[in-house]
Amino acid sequence: MRIQEKYKKEIIPELKKRLDIKNTLAIPRITKVVINVGVGKKEKDFISTVEANLARITGQKPVLTKAKKAISAFKTRQGMVIGVAVTLRGKRMYDFLEKLINISFPRVRDFRGISEKHLDNMGNLTVGFKENISFPEIRADEIENIHGLEISITTTAKSREAGLELFKLLGFPFIKKD
Repeated sequence: MRIQEKYKKEIIPELKKRLDIKNTLAIPRITKVVINVGVGKKEKDFISTVEANLARITGQKPVLTKAKKAISAFKTRQGMVIGVAVTLRGKRMYDFLEKLINISFPRVRDFRGISEKHLDNMGNLTVGFKENISFPEIRADEIENIHGLEISITTTAKSREAGLELFKLLGFPFIKKD
């Protein structure tokens, strides 16, 4: 079952029960997913490779993020490209989440689950990948540079517990506490 249909048919009634919420519109939902790669002070061909990889993974053209200030300790100048980011909403967001849960997490080397420490106090989840090859669009034989990426999933949850319940019902693999 698609993750969006599952949310509407199964997760909303379950969250109403578990969180004791009467209004359906007050139930936590996912608003956006941001995929970010920090490239630092690298050469242009590395940045273009990262940009192509993110476009392939998300199906959307990434935005180059630039330094707001010049910081001499980091050897950056104002306007220098220091990162690549993509924001997903709507259907693309749900398709990406489905791929993330069902394909990418199982392909991560030595993956035991997501720690609950990755949730912030407002119920948003941030997960980092050390290697981009866990995504099915990236083929290991074609890859020139392996880079990490960060995925931030933003919710409308008002508390950490509500966000955790939402992610558990969506099927995110959290580490079992003993």
